Amino acid sequence: MAFRCAVCEKGPVSGQSYSHSHKATKRVFRPNLQRQKVVLNGRTQTAYVCTACIRSGRAARPTR
Repeated sequence: MAFRCAVCEKGPVSGQSYSHSHKATKRVFRPNLQRQKVVLNGRTQTAYVCTACIRSGRAARPTR
């Protein structure tokens, strides 16, 4: 699974974790992706969508 939102193209971002002694180690921040049926390009398909798109309504759910 590619860690990328099908709607907004949000993907992983690199950063650093800091321990108690403030030693920095590299890490990856991944978006919170959920598998959901959405309408993309006029077609209903199952895709990985970030929770920001789900909550804002950008990921249009198919009508029943």
